[in-house]
Amino acid sequence: MQNLTELVQSQTLVASIVVSVGLLLKYLLVKFVRRRAASKGEDRRDVINNVKNVVNFVMVILLLSLWSNEIQKFAFSIAAFSVAIVLATREFIQCIIGFFYLMSTRPFRIGDWIEVENFVGEVSATDWIKSTLLEVDITTYQYTGKTLFIPNNKLISSPIKNLNFLKRYATHKFSIVRDQSVNPYLFIETVIDNAKQYSKDFYEVATRYNQMLERRLDVPIAGPDPQFKISTTELGDTQIEITLFCPTELAIEMEQVIVKDFMQHWYANRPLCVNEED
Repeated sequence: MQNLTELVQSQTLVASIVVSVGLLLKYLLVKFVRRRAASKGEDRRDVINNVKNVVNFVMVILLLSLWSNEIQKFAFSIAAFSVAIVLATREFIQCIIGFFYLMSTRPFRIGDWIEVENFVGEVSATDWIKSTLLEVDITTYQYTGKTLFIPNNKLISSPIKNLNFLKRYATHKFSIVRDQSVNPYLFIETVIDNAKQYSKDFYEVATRYNQMLERRLDVPIAGPDPQFKISTTELGDTQIEITLFCPTELAIEMEQVIVKDFMQHWYANRPLCVNEED
């Protein structure tokens, strides 16, 4: 009995040392990576996240190996309750399996924009149980200030859309709907030419980025020239659909400039149409 007590005490001491050293090592490595990334102006959140997960994994393996005999005896003692325990912890087990699935397939990295079950956000961290996302409003390409915690088992059963290329350039689509009092073909070419002028500052970079995406995805991507499509709605109104390939941070600004230009031409031509009808 005394030997058993001494053994447990020694194992507890060793386990405490392993945990202490592991936490200290993780702290020093994370601090080193952050300091080096700050000096170079780089985003190393992916490396920091991997360092944390690797150190945690090594700590768990060491602790399991240290207490393997006790864990085995404990497992035999609760064999009658094993099924109930599995059922009670299956969600956590699925989350851990999901973590290894993410590590093996790498559908995204820290800093990528992804969409899961209509939730869009930037991946800020992953661990054995959950993935943390900073929510992004996909219509405005802005952070909402909300943080999403998605269990890893959801990432196995749900499709994952990697939207990482939207962080730099976006295929931004919007429409303008007006009544039929003005024929848009009277001035649409002018609006298109003006839209090209608005995008001339980033046109060359957009062209290279567009070609890079097409080579990587092996599919055609809209752009870099603005695209206009004129149609009608179900109510018979005139609808102009515009597609822009532009820097993400300029998407809303470009939309507002083009809408302003279109409205100016539309109202400038409206009296002419009314006079023709009279």
